[in-house]
Order: sequence, then structure tokens, then C-alpha cells
Amino acid sequence: MDLVLVFEVHQPFRLRRRFKGRLPYRYFDSQLDRRILERVAYRCYLPANKIIFDAIEESGGRFKVSFSISGILLKQADAWMPEILDSFKMLADTGCVEFLAQTYYHSLASIYRDRDEFRFQVEKHVDVMKRLFKVKPRILENTELIYSDSIGVEAENLGFEALITEGAERILGWRSPNYLYGARGSGIKILTRNYRLSDDIGFRFSAKDWVEYPLTADKYSEWVASSSGQYILVFVDYETFGEHHPAETGIMEFLAWLPREAIKRDVRFSTPSQVIDEYHPVDEIEVPDSDPVSWADEERNLSAWIGNEMQRLCFDKVERLGSIVKASNDRRALEAWRMLQCSDLLYYQSVKGGGAGMVHRYFSPYESAYEAFARHMSALLDLEDYIEEYRSR
Repeated sequence: MDLVLVFEVHQPFRLRRRFKGRLPYRYFDSQLDRRILERVAYRCYLPANKIIFDAIEESGGRFKVSFSISGILLKQADAWMPEILDSFKMLADTGCVEFLAQTYYHSLASIYRDRDEFRFQVEKHVDVMKRLFKVKPRILENTELIYSDSIGVEAENLGFEALITEGAERILGWRSPNYLYGARGSGIKILTRNYRLSDDIGFRFSAKDWVEYPLTADKYSEWVASSSGQYILVFVDYETFGEHHPAETGIMEFLAWLPREAIKRDVRFSTPSQVIDEYHPVDEIEVPDSDPVSWADEERNLSAWIGNEMQRLCFDKVERLGSIVKASNDRRALEAWRMLQCSDLLYYQSVKGGGAGMVHRYFSPYESAYEAFARHMSALLDLEDYIEEYRSR
């Protein structure tokens, strides 16, 4: 069995209460963002990268992982903590790490009516990957694993060979996520996330009321080794290690021991590119544009970002602002508009209850979804006013 570990690395720019200064950073709380980046770097990025580097060395290159790093995270690291970039470059130099492409601004541009912005952001991200890590990504991981058939077509047109999305039952039916699939309407290949084995690490690792608690590397490796299929794709937020689950839970030891225990059981660590090179699609999946799939919440659709009226108002405002911002030829305004597209800003506005609501509130820096909406809409209106003034000069 092949085990494909993919880690999402991302931090948003968070909105301040009162706007000040020049565009594009006028709307964002740089002090808060820097504090959070430094905290997460020391808890997660730097120690986890060291663990992975050591595991690659110890295994003689048999341990392999993949990263999807948002352009926004790279932008913050370059400004405030270049050592984060250095640690990822060190991993890139091992030849055992694959870097995936995504939208540079971690946006929902793939569902805009006009896909030009989506293409721009993906190409910008690819350019940054080539510049920083000397690699050209072969695989696309669209924001929040959002996928539909037309997004597959766009990915193929952009030159990608495969795309990662959620292995949800509503698109797979009776089929297993542990196989490679083809896409309806395009020649792109689809790798599907095994959400159960992913969430065992991402969500349940430190849950003491979970029947499988504590989760150890040997137990998890047994589950993987006894599974059927071509590969198992485990896709989690990288911040799982040390930030969402603090080091005291044993999560860093789990990461350190997993390569040894898995290899001992003849589990092979692979990258997404190895999977598409070595396996053939067993079937075709179809995801209509009217109902895209994502990895968020129980619904695994778009409701985490545009499920209520506040979110839809902000989403529509962002989309409508695009044409006038681009027509202004004001580069600072254009950058601000793109930074305001970040999916997190809509995610914070969710008013869902239950477990999904708890997750949304955990990630939000605001007191409520209504405060998140007020800050986002205020920033968008301020940017609109700026453009109107700019055009009237």
C-alpha cells in the first residue's frame, strides 16, 4: 500500500477593526498576523520540518511527503520569518518532497463566473514555486479541495496532470477513495482524499473520548497496511502538528515514529506524482458545476464559505469589484482586492451550529460571525470608495 501524505500550509491576512495606512495593507492587522505566524512557526513549521528532514535522512529517502503552501503564507514568511522558507528549501533539496500548486491568494476564484482570475492566481503560484523551490508543480490542489468538472478542464488547460479533491461519498458512491480516477470532460486525473484516515490525525488525535484514543504510529500504520486499494491519500492542515494539537498531546512523536512504523509494515511513502505515474484510473467521476465538492464540514460543499446571506453578499461584492479594480490599473488596489479574496475571510462568517460551528469558531480571530462580516464588508466598501475616487481624479 502506498501512503501519500499531503500537508496544507496556510495562514491568512486577518482584518483589523479600523483601517489605516496605504493599500494594500490598510485593511490587515499585521501585528496580529506576525504574532500568529511566529507562534505557529515555532510550534509547527520549524520543528515539524526538522522531524521530516531527519526521517528522510534516516530512511535513506524512503520517507516522502508533499506540501501545498499558499502564496499568502509565503508572503508572510518572506516578510517576517525567512527561516520558514529556508526550512522548506532544505526539504526541497532532499528530492523527497513534492510541492503542489494552488491559488496564490487561497481564494474561491475557481467558482467566479469569469475564470481569468483563477488562472492568474494559479499561474502566479506556479511562478513562485519555481522561483523559491526550483520546481514546476504537476498537481493542482485547488483552494479547500474545491472541485467540479469545469475546474478539471481549467486545470488541464493550465498544464496540470492531476488534481486532488475530497473522497466524498456523494461523488464516489460505492467506490473507494483509495484509487486513482479520471475526470468527466477532461483528461485530468483525480486523487481523492481518504477523509476518515485524514481526520483521525487532523481532528481526532487528541480526543480522549474517541474509542481509538490514544492514536499511536504503530496502530495507524497497521490500519494503512491492512487497507485495500492503490494508495491512501492523507491530507491535513500542517498546523495539525504542534498548533491544533499541541506538542504535549504526543503529535510530534507520532509524526517522528510514523515513517519507521509504516516502513516496517511494508507501507511505501509516495508523492501524488508517483501515484499518477504508476497507476491507471479505474473509473471516472463526475461533479457538476452546480454542486462542487470540497473538504469542509459534513456537507463537503461550498456552504462553509457561501452558505448564508452575509457570506454571499461579501462573495458577490468581491466578484463585482474585480472588473473596476482591474480597469483602474492601480496595482496597490489590485493587490488589496486579491488579498481580500482569501477564503478564510468568508469562512469566519459561518453561523453553522454543532461540530462544524465549533471548528469555524476555533479558527476565527473575531468575537462572532457578524463581526467577521462587518470587517470584511467594510473593507470591500472602503476599497470600492477608493477606486471611485481614483477614477474621478
